[in-house]
Amino acid sequence: MQNEIYLDNSATTAVAEEVVQAMEPYWSIQYGNPSSPHLRGIAAEKTMQSCRRQLAELLEADPSELYFTSSGTEANNLALQGIARIPFLARNPGHIITTPLEHPSVLNVLKYLETLGWEISFLTVGSRGEIDPQEMKTLFRNETKLVSIMFVNNEIGTIAPIQELAELIQAENKDRHQKILFHVDAVQALGYIPLSLQSLGVDLMTFSGHKIFGPKGAGLLYQRGKNRLKPLLFGGNQEKGLRPGTENIPAIVGFTKAAQLVTENREANVKHLQQLRRQLLEGIKDIKDYSIHNHPNGAPHILNMSFKGVRGEVLVHFLEQKRIFVAMGAACSSRRRGMSHVLEGIGLPADEILGAIRISLSPELTPNQIHYVIYSLKETVEEIRNIYM
Repeated sequence: MQNEIYLDNSATTAVAEEVVQAMEPYWSIQYGNPSSPHLRGIAAEKTMQSCRRQLAELLEADPSELYFTSSGTEANNLALQGIARIPFLARNPGHIITTPLEHPSVLNVLKYLETLGWEISFLTVGSRGEIDPQEMKTLFRNETKLVSIMFVNNEIGTIAPIQELAELIQAENKDRHQKILFHVDAVQALGYIPLSLQSLGVDLMTFSGHKIFGPKGAGLLYQRGKNRLKPLLFGGNQEKGLRPGTENIPAIVGFTKAAQLVTENREANVKHLQQLRRQLLEGIKDIKDYSIHNHPNGAPHILNMSFKGVRGEVLVHFLEQKRIFVAMGAACSSRRRGMSHVLEGIGLPADEILGAIRISLSPELTPNQIHYVIYSLKETVEEIRNIYM
């Protein structure tokens, strides 16, 4: 029987065996609370600070600029709401520039900030999710205080020109007393895009452990320079008071190990993923009336496609019977949504949106598995069309 082929890695990933092994002692052997003054607590604190230093080295940041959270969603909320809670900005809400394709953990925060008096402007997106950095310059106002752009789109894999955007913001800031801050959701970028926080010039960047073969329950916020953000929660002084609550040491250890693995193996993984992607795209050319919704130079691990006359929900469940697991879109909203806001945002017609599936690859996949996926897609699309068309 064919083993299962998991193609929903943008939703979550299997925890790597090396990560499981790294985490194991911290569940029941080295289980101290980092805030405790005794030896077990001190050992836990040392472990956490070692993880912070290792992540800082990987990301080319200072350890003091990294804050552990429970998820990418929490990190995004802490970044955006933390800015809005700075006393001056709380009294003087300003203007934010973003795109209509952001993750719900950004878009829904911005909707909330609108109720507090903030104004939102959306950059125009192309048919593959691309943006023109020069358009951002036309949207700058005296009141502009924040730009928030996703590095790699989680549904269609489009890579934003973060370096160019950062340079434009820095140029704009030269003549400003109130600087524009730049937030980047990099949850889908770590392990696939080279990341140097020193050279990128962003103010805030967010990450998630379970997207990179690490555990759920671990996120990371980078904040350049001195801590200016205000907390969402109030309690102890963990994470310098910005994120109170006992730190999840096993998850932090696992996140750190996973980040090391994907960073060290990035070039080899990306090369392998590109080969798998080419194989898949070449293979489905034999299927009539299909559409690819990705930018050709997008992230190597995300593909979004639809087949005329085939509903995405039906295709997902038919493939599931063959132990192939794909998604209709972002896992955070797919069960309760009508249509993908990302695919709507790039102007796809309703039938293509409702027919879309997302395939997100893993470096662990083999060409033989992709061959089986191609065969199964051809067979399944034909089967569904014979039933419903």
